[in-house]
Amino acid sequence: MIKALVNIFRIAFRLVELAVLLMVLANFWVVALTSGRTYTKISKVPPRDCALVLGTSPKMRSGIANPYFTARMDAVGTLYHHGKIKKIIVSGEKSENYDEPAAMKKFLVYNEGVPEDIIIQDPKGFNTHKSILRCKNIYKQKNVIIVSQGFHNLRALFFARNNGMNALGFDAQDVSKNESFYRNHTREFFARVLAVFYYVLGISPEE
Repeated sequence: MIKALVNIFRIAFRLVELAVLLMVLANFWVVALTSGRTYTKISKVPPRDCALVLGTSPKMRSGIANPYFTARMDAVGTLYHHGKIKKIIVSGEKSENYDEPAAMKKFLVYNEGVPEDIIIQDPKGFNTHKSILRCKNIYKQKNVIIVSQGFHNLRALFFARNNGMNALGFDAQDVSKNESFYRNHTREFFARVLAVFYYVLGISPEE
Protein backbone atom coordinates (compact mmCIF):
# COMPACT_ATOMS: atom_id res chain seq x y z
CA MET A 1 0.00 0.00 0.00
CA ILE A 2 2.73 2.44 1.00
CA LYS A 3 4.75 1.56 -2.09
CA ALA A 4 1.71 2.21 -4.30
CA LEU A 5 1.17 5.62 -2.69
CA VAL A 6 4.83 6.49 -3.17
CA ASN A 7 4.56 5.59 -6.86
CA ILE A 8 1.42 7.70 -7.22
CA PHE A 9 3.11 10.71 -5.61
CA ARG A 10 6.18 10.18 -7.77
CA ILE A 11 4.08 10.15 -10.94
CA ALA A 12 2.11 13.21 -9.78
CA PHE A 13 5.35 15.07 -9.07
CA ARG A 14 6.67 14.22 -12.54
CA LEU A 15 3.46 15.44 -14.11
CA VAL A 16 3.70 18.72 -12.20
CA GLU A 17 7.32 19.09 -13.32
CA LEU A 18 6.29 18.49 -16.93
CA ALA A 19 3.43 21.00 -16.68
CA VAL A 20 5.73 23.69 -15.26
CA LEU A 21 8.32 23.02 -17.96
CA LEU A 22 5.70 23.29 -20.71
CA MET A 23 4.42 26.58 -19.27
CA VAL A 24 7.94 28.02 -19.15
CA LEU A 25 8.58 26.87 -22.72
CA ALA A 26 5.29 28.44 -23.87
CA ASN A 27 6.32 31.78 -22.40
CA PHE A 28 9.77 31.46 -23.94
CA TRP A 29 8.18 30.80 -27.33
CA VAL A 30 6.01 33.92 -27.12
CA VAL A 31 8.99 36.08 -26.12
CA ALA A 32 11.27 34.57 -28.78
CA LEU A 33 8.76 35.06 -31.62
CA THR A 34 8.16 38.70 -30.72
CA SER A 35 11.77 39.64 -29.99
CA GLY A 36 12.75 42.96 -31.53
CA ARG A 37 9.15 43.95 -32.30
CA THR A 38 8.58 46.19 -29.27
CA TYR A 39 9.87 49.70 -28.61
CA THR A 40 10.19 51.89 -25.56
CA LYS A 41 11.83 54.95 -27.16
CA ILE A 42 9.66 57.05 -29.44
CA SER A 43 12.61 57.98 -31.64
CA LYS A 44 13.14 54.32 -32.54
CA VAL A 45 9.55 53.52 -33.51
CA PRO A 46 9.01 53.13 -37.28
CA PRO A 47 5.99 55.15 -38.44
CA ARG A 48 2.80 53.28 -39.26
CA ASP A 49 -0.56 54.43 -40.51
CA CYS A 50 -2.49 53.19 -37.48
CA ALA A 51 -2.18 52.46 -33.78
CA LEU A 52 -4.25 49.81 -32.02
CA VAL A 53 -4.78 50.64 -28.35
CA LEU A 54 -5.76 47.71 -26.15
CA GLY A 55 -8.40 48.51 -23.59
CA THR A 56 -8.38 48.48 -19.83
CA SER A 57 -10.63 50.03 -17.21
CA PRO A 58 -10.17 53.80 -16.86
CA LYS A 59 -10.69 53.56 -13.10
CA MET A 60 -9.68 51.15 -10.37
CA ARG A 61 -12.12 49.63 -7.90
CA SER A 62 -11.34 52.41 -5.45
CA GLY A 63 -12.55 54.94 -8.02
CA ILE A 64 -9.15 56.52 -8.67
CA ALA A 65 -7.62 56.70 -12.15
CA ASN A 66 -6.12 53.43 -13.40
CA PRO A 67 -2.39 54.07 -14.01
CA TYR A 68 -2.31 51.37 -16.71
CA PHE A 69 -5.03 53.22 -18.61
CA THR A 70 -3.38 56.62 -18.20
CA ALA A 71 0.01 55.29 -19.31
CA ARG A 72 -1.47 53.77 -22.46
CA MET A 73 -3.19 57.01 -23.37
CA ASP A 74 0.05 58.94 -22.79
CA ALA A 75 1.88 56.50 -25.07
CA VAL A 76 -0.69 56.95 -27.85
CA GLY A 77 -0.53 60.72 -27.52
CA THR A 78 3.24 60.54 -27.80
CA LEU A 79 2.99 58.46 -30.98
CA TYR A 80 0.58 60.93 -32.55
CA HIS A 81 2.44 64.10 -31.62
CA HIS A 82 5.71 62.67 -32.93
CA GLY A 83 4.10 61.90 -36.27
CA LYS A 84 4.35 58.13 -35.92
CA ILE A 85 0.65 57.42 -36.61
CA LYS A 86 -2.22 58.98 -38.56
CA LYS A 87 -5.20 57.22 -37.02
CA ILE A 88 -6.04 55.31 -33.87
CA ILE A 89 -8.27 52.34 -33.08
CA VAL A 90 -9.27 52.21 -29.42
CA SER A 91 -10.44 48.66 -28.74
CA GLY A 92 -12.11 47.49 -25.57
CA GLU A 93 -15.28 46.35 -23.88
CA LYS A 94 -18.57 48.19 -24.18
CA SER A 95 -21.48 47.03 -22.05
CA GLU A 96 -24.25 48.59 -19.99
CA ASN A 97 -22.84 51.53 -17.99
CA TYR A 98 -19.30 50.62 -19.07
CA ASP A 99 -17.51 51.81 -22.19
CA GLU A 100 -13.73 51.49 -22.48
CA PRO A 101 -13.44 52.79 -26.09
CA ALA A 102 -15.47 55.91 -25.28
CA ALA A 103 -13.33 56.57 -22.19
CA MET A 104 -10.15 56.17 -24.23
CA LYS A 105 -11.36 58.49 -26.97
CA LYS A 106 -12.44 61.12 -24.45
CA PHE A 107 -9.08 61.02 -22.69
CA LEU A 108 -7.13 61.24 -25.94
CA VAL A 109 -9.16 64.22 -27.16
CA TYR A 110 -9.30 66.24 -23.95
CA ASN A 111 -6.06 65.23 -22.22
CA GLU A 112 -3.70 64.37 -25.07
CA GLY A 113 -4.89 66.82 -27.72
CA VAL A 114 -5.58 64.14 -30.34
CA PRO A 115 -8.11 65.12 -33.05
CA GLU A 116 -11.44 63.41 -32.55
CA ASP A 117 -11.88 62.49 -36.21
CA ILE A 118 -8.84 60.19 -36.37
CA ILE A 119 -10.04 57.96 -33.51
CA ILE A 120 -12.05 54.83 -34.31
CA GLN A 121 -13.93 53.12 -31.49
CA ASP A 122 -14.05 49.32 -31.45
CA PRO A 123 -16.64 48.35 -28.82
CA LYS A 124 -16.20 44.59 -29.22
CA GLY A 125 -12.60 44.17 -28.17
CA PHE A 126 -13.58 41.95 -25.26
CA ASN A 127 -10.12 40.41 -25.04
CA THR A 128 -6.69 40.80 -26.60
CA HIS A 129 -7.21 38.19 -29.31
CA LYS A 130 -10.53 39.66 -30.40
CA SER A 131 -9.03 43.15 -30.59
CA ILE A 132 -6.30 41.80 -32.88
CA LEU A 133 -8.72 39.88 -35.10
CA ARG A 134 -11.12 42.80 -35.41
CA CYS A 135 -8.27 45.18 -36.22
CA LYS A 136 -7.33 42.96 -39.16
CA ASN A 137 -10.70 41.70 -40.37
CA ILE A 138 -13.14 44.48 -39.52
CA TYR A 139 -10.97 47.59 -39.77
CA LYS A 140 -8.63 46.15 -42.44
CA GLN A 141 -5.43 47.16 -40.63
CA LYS A 142 -2.43 44.82 -40.71
CA ASN A 143 0.53 47.19 -40.34
CA VAL A 144 -0.16 48.64 -36.92
CA ILE A 145 1.55 49.76 -33.75
CA ILE A 146 -0.02 48.00 -30.78
CA VAL A 147 -0.06 50.05 -27.59
CA SER A 148 -0.14 48.48 -24.14
CA GLN A 149 2.28 47.74 -21.33
CA GLY A 150 5.32 45.73 -22.40
CA PHE A 151 4.35 42.49 -20.67
CA HIS A 152 0.97 42.60 -22.47
CA ASN A 153 2.34 43.66 -25.86
CA LEU A 154 4.30 40.42 -26.22
CA ARG A 155 1.14 38.31 -26.20
CA ALA A 156 -0.67 40.77 -28.45
CA LEU A 157 2.17 40.60 -30.97
CA PHE A 158 2.11 36.81 -30.76
CA PHE A 159 -1.57 36.86 -31.74
CA ALA A 160 -0.90 39.41 -34.49
CA ARG A 161 1.96 37.42 -35.97
CA ASN A 162 -0.07 34.22 -35.99
CA ASN A 163 -2.86 36.05 -37.83
CA GLY A 164 -0.64 37.35 -40.61
CA MET A 165 -0.23 40.91 -39.34
CA ASN A 166 2.95 42.98 -39.54
CA ALA A 167 2.55 44.57 -36.13
CA LEU A 168 4.94 46.40 -33.82
CA GLY A 169 4.51 47.22 -30.15
CA PHE A 170 5.04 50.51 -28.34
CA ASP A 171 5.33 49.87 -24.62
CA ALA A 172 3.43 52.16 -22.29
CA GLN A 173 5.01 52.79 -18.91
CA ASP A 174 4.51 49.87 -16.54
CA VAL A 175 3.18 50.25 -13.00
CA SER A 176 5.83 49.62 -10.37
CA LYS A 177 3.49 49.21 -7.40
CA ASN A 178 4.28 45.73 -6.07
CA GLU A 179 0.69 44.54 -5.72
CA SER A 180 -0.26 45.47 -9.30
CA PHE A 181 3.09 44.51 -10.81
CA TYR A 182 3.22 40.93 -9.51
CA ARG A 183 -0.50 40.28 -9.99
CA ASN A 184 -0.50 41.39 -13.62
CA HIS A 185 2.78 39.73 -14.57
CA THR A 186 1.68 36.46 -12.98
CA ARG A 187 -1.65 36.59 -14.79
CA GLU A 188 0.15 37.35 -18.05
CA PHE A 189 2.43 34.33 -17.57
CA PHE A 190 -0.59 32.03 -17.59
CA ALA A 191 -2.31 34.03 -20.35
CA ARG A 192 0.66 33.37 -22.65
CA VAL A 193 0.38 29.66 -21.91
CA LEU A 194 -3.29 29.81 -22.92
CA ALA A 195 -2.38 31.77 -26.07
CA VAL A 196 0.05 29.04 -27.12
CA PHE A 197 -2.56 26.39 -26.27
CA TYR A 198 -5.09 28.15 -28.52
CA TYR A 199 -2.55 28.42 -31.31
CA VAL A 200 -1.44 24.79 -31.19
CA LEU A 201 -5.05 23.53 -31.20
CA GLY A 202 -6.21 26.09 -33.75
CA ILE A 203 -8.76 27.63 -31.42
CA SER A 204 -9.84 31.20 -32.12
CA PRO A 205 -12.39 33.44 -30.37
CA GLU A 206 -15.46 34.32 -32.38
CA GLU A 207 -15.20 37.56 -34.30
